[in-house]
Amino acid sequence: MARKRKVGNLLALGVLSVLVERPMHRYEIAATLEARGKDRDMAIKWGSLYTVVGNLEKHGFLEVVGSERDGARPERVIYRITAAGRAELADWTRELIADPQPEPRRFVAGLSVMSGLPPDEVIDLLGQRLTTLEAEITSGRAQLADHDDTLPRLFLVENDFELAMLEAEAAWVRALRDSFADGSFPEVELWRRWYGEGASPADITAEVNDRIEKGEPTRPDTN
Repeated sequence: MARKRKVGNLLALGVLSVLVERPMHRYEIAATLEARGKDRDMAIKWGSLYTVVGNLEKHGFLEVVGSERDGARPERVIYRITAAGRAELADWTRELIADPQPEPRRFVAGLSVMSGLPPDEVIDLLGQRLTTLEAEITSGRAQLADHDDTLPRLFLVENDFELAMLEAEAAWVRALRDSFADGSFPEVELWRRWYGEGASPADITAEVNDRIEKGEPTRPDTN
C-alpha cells in the first residue's frame, strides 16, 4: 500500500535523486533533472521547485551546507541530502518499483463509453491515436539513440519502459481498430445497427442475451 509522504510531490523524489550524487543549488537541481528527462517522467511543474526544496528541508530530508554568488546574480543556497533524505529516497523508490497502484487514464475512460459514438467514427479516432503513438515511438527511439553517448543506460531505463509501453499500446490499438473495421469484434454489427437503424441499447442488449441463451454466436460469421 502506498504510504502518505511528508512531501508527496514526485518532484521531491526527483530532487532527492540528484542530490544523492552531490550538493547542489536549485538551479543545478533543475538543470540536472531536465537534462535527464525527469520533467517527462514525473510531470514536473518547475514553478513548484522552490516550495518542494523548502519542504524537503523543513522535514529534515535536506540541509543547507553553504551558498555561492556569481557576479551580480542573487546568492544561491546549496543543499545536501541528509541521512533521513537518503532513507526516504530508498523507501519511496522501493514502493514505486514493487507496488503497482491503479492510475486513472483518460484513454481507459474513453474506451469505457465509446459505444456512445458510431463504430466508424471510433475506427477513425483510433486511427488518429495510432498515428500519434507511432510518432511518439519514433521520437522516443531517436531520443534514446541521442542519449546513448551522453548518459549511462542506468539513467535511461525509464525511457526504455515508456517506449515499450507505447509500442504495446500501439499494437493493441491497431488490433482493436482492425477488429472493428473487419467485423471480427463481438457484437460490432449490432453496434452498427444501433446507429444505422436507431435500435436502442436495451434492444441490442436483449438480442445479445437472447443469442447467448440459444447458444448462438454474438459476432457475425466472417468466414
